[in-house]
Amino acid sequence: MSSKHQPYFVPAQSSWPIVGAIALFLIAVGAGITVQNMAEGGDGSVFGKLILLSGFLFLLYMFAGWFSNIITESMSGQYSAQLSRSFRQGMSWFIFSEIMFFGAFFGALFYARMISVPWLGGASNNAMTNEVIWPTFEAMWPLIITPGGETTTAMPWQGIPLINTIILLTSSITLHLAHTSLEKNKRMALIVWLEVTIVLACFFLYYQGVEYAHAYQDLGLTLQSGVYGNTFFLLTGFHGMHVLLGTTFLIILLARVAKDHFTPKNHFAFQAGSWYWHFVDVVWLCLFVFVYVL
Repeated sequence: MSSKHQPYFVPAQSSWPIVGAIALFLIAVGAGITVQNMAEGGDGSVFGKLILLSGFLFLLYMFAGWFSNIITESMSGQYSAQLSRSFRQGMSWFIFSEIMFFGAFFGALFYARMISVPWLGGASNNAMTNEVIWPTFEAMWPLIITPGGETTTAMPWQGIPLINTIILLTSSITLHLAHTSLEKNKRMALIVWLEVTIVLACFFLYYQGVEYAHAYQDLGLTLQSGVYGNTFFLLTGFHGMHVLLGTTFLIILLARVAKDHFTPKNHFAFQAGSWYWHFVDVVWLCLFVFVYVL
């Protein structure tokens, strides 16, 4: 007997993927121009900032339009159980790709710390190269002295980084409580816990901005601060962008909860948002340990 399959909904052709590609292109170009100008001693190219802003606006436009289409299709009952499984697989692969993304940056950090820095310090019978390339080099991490002789200060793990760690861990708990409330059909508790999670996410972003201002103004820790400054801002900056994206995701979920889009048995969008937020929290724990503490 042949297996019985459910009808599989195939959406019409959409322009949103190309809009998203244009947005990402503008963001990459704008960020590159801005960072290049800052690295040369400027405060960021106005032209680069405009391109960066236009890229983000295009991205928001794409998200709003695409999410609206998907929500309309879902609420109209066009999605089957097979398509729901496809959504779960898609979200799982997306998070896996994000793991590989951060894995590349953590790999660069480990390579610099465990291989490059000891090698420059004369490890592995490399004393002669050490004397020729950088005689006064001290193999230590964080590397707070650049090849040009500029000195910076490492960001301590106490203070804002520790506060942000507590904030993110707490937000994972509150989001889990919101998810549990949804499964138990406790609407008021769901709304309260989700709102608390969003507030905590906003506090995290605020404190990270304060941390960056402190790094630039008080510690002399900038993108020009050698490999330590580069890895610090790349890892924490990209994580901050993911927190911003996750916060936007949570706000959209709150709006959908207000419109009664979810039921205890049908709420994959909420579940996907939870997966993403918990992933962001795990990445921050790795950052806190390997960037700030060790």
